[in-house]
Amino acid sequence: MKILVASNNKNKIREIKQILGDIFEPISLSEAGVESDPEETGSTFLENAIIKARSGMEVSGLPCIADDSGLCVYALNGAPGVYSARYSGENATDEKNNELLLKNMADVTDRRACFKSAIAMVFPDGKVITAEGECPGVMIYEYRGNNGFGYDPLFLVEEYNKTFAELDGEIKNKISHRAHALQSFREKMKEKGII
Repeated sequence: MKILVASNNKNKIREIKQILGDIFEPISLSEAGVESDPEETGSTFLENAIIKARSGMEVSGLPCIADDSGLCVYALNGAPGVYSARYSGENATDEKNNELLLKNMADVTDRRACFKSAIAMVFPDGKVITAEGECPGVMIYEYRGNNGFGYDPLFLVEEYNKTFAELDGEIKNKISHRAHALQSFREKMKEKGII
């Protein structure tokens, strides 16, 4: 089954293809030749994932899967949260976001955090299937590793004593927030007899 991934983020699309590629043929917005950039007005990751999936399905006519995810730092009351990608403002980049996070955590001793992911798939018949996942960790004080993207170089998974940016892609795809959400999503698709 061909499905649209409501994203042009190469890293996110690669992860989704690696985890769901055996049951779907995921294609990006650009591969489908469509544009979809709805305003993410939700107050939760799940609300935003549904907004993105519904918009993608409407412009393409294909079942559409969307992910909304981000970093939640306990000592910052869950920030950056749903604003993770645009934490440092309008022209946010990974580097600017990380610098702002390090600045805001300069005097913080409680470094606990978790990455959260919400997955939503909207079908042309209106059916919606959702799943969520998370991965706990701690925020470190300086960058480590060259893999990954976003906050990955600052997010340490204590079980491995490595940041997301230091982990091998295969391991990350087993333990990450998106991996947990996508595995849960697979189970729900099986339960409903879709796959």
